[in-house]
Amino acid sequence: MFHSRVLRRVIIAGGCLWFLAGCYQNKTVPLEVAEVRRAVSFSQDIIPILNKSCNTSGCHNTGGQAPNLSASSAYNSLVIGNYVDKNAAATSILYLKMTGKRGIPMPVSGTNKEYNALVYAWIKQGASSN
Repeated sequence: MFHSRVLRRVIIAGGCLWFLAGCYQNKTVPLEVAEVRRAVSFSQDIIPILNKSCNTSGCHNTGGQAPNLSASSAYNSLVIGNYVDKNAAATSILYLKMTGKRGIPMPVSGTNKEYNALVYAWIKQGASSN
């Protein structure tokens, strides 16, 4: 009886180790980004997205949650606040938040692939205030 319990424990422990040894990541899953081939303008493309989805009452507006994404403050809030990494669009906090890869997807109404693609392209193009 003692030997069967020990044998059972060894088998279970060995099975767990075998299972865990097989758990590893051998490739990176690419981010789903629709490619935007045109120049993206902060004032013409990004501000309308922020106005429609982000800086509504109680969210990312003056006096609301950081960052302040009202039209007059959005650029400085994003760039100076380190929400945008001009050298790595895919790891920018703004992009990760919008896609839901970092916390709850923003806006809370759900992700929008078109908006995400425009923001990604804007950051990739240098995130200029144009």
